[in-house]
Amino acid sequence: MAGAQTRGAERGPGRPREERVTGAVLSAVVELVTEQGMGAVTMDAVAARAGVSKPAIYRRWPTKQDLVIAAAESRIGVLTVPDLGDFRAELRVVLTARLEAYRMPGSDRLLAGLIGAAAEVGADRAEYARYTERITSETRRILERGVARGDVRADIDVRAAATLVAAPLLFRLIGERELPDSQFVDALVDLVARAVASPA
Repeated sequence: MAGAQTRGAERGPGRPREERVTGAVLSAVVELVTEQGMGAVTMDAVAARAGVSKPAIYRRWPTKQDLVIAAAESRIGVLTVPDLGDFRAELRVVLTARLEAYRMPGSDRLLAGLIGAAAEVGADRAEYARYTERITSETRRILERGVARGDVRADIDVRAAATLVAAPLLFRLIGERELPDSQFVDALVDLVARAVASPA
């Protein structure tokens, strides 16, 4: 028992180091994309920027695709919205959180690169689909909560409505090459709420 405790003491806590490595690597990916574009993201470049070994990266993210998705999720990830008793208020929380993330330097390149990589030959499209399912999960949840509460129509297609919420900010940022702002969020809240609201 004493030997085991000694070995544990020599090894030190593993979790904080793992978290430091993870944070350094994902930050390195975002920085490289921001500065030079997705083409700059290689395992060698990320390892050098993060100050970690390539084996340490490969243990966590076996492919570049895994790494890029993880970096995107570190910036645009899963949300948690409390029950505010009103779908419009909850929708505004979702869209405002996304707005803040999309306005951060490099988010446009990161998202454009992620979308482009998903269309490349050999890409595991299912992995990208799982990422989008995760990041839209809270929107689906607030829609379902709205249905149960009665302020969202019971006959809506929840997946289609979640796409309706997610797509405009992305298109404004990547397709129209313009930073979305709070006025755009206000307009989206109004448009989406009108589309899904229960009849008075």
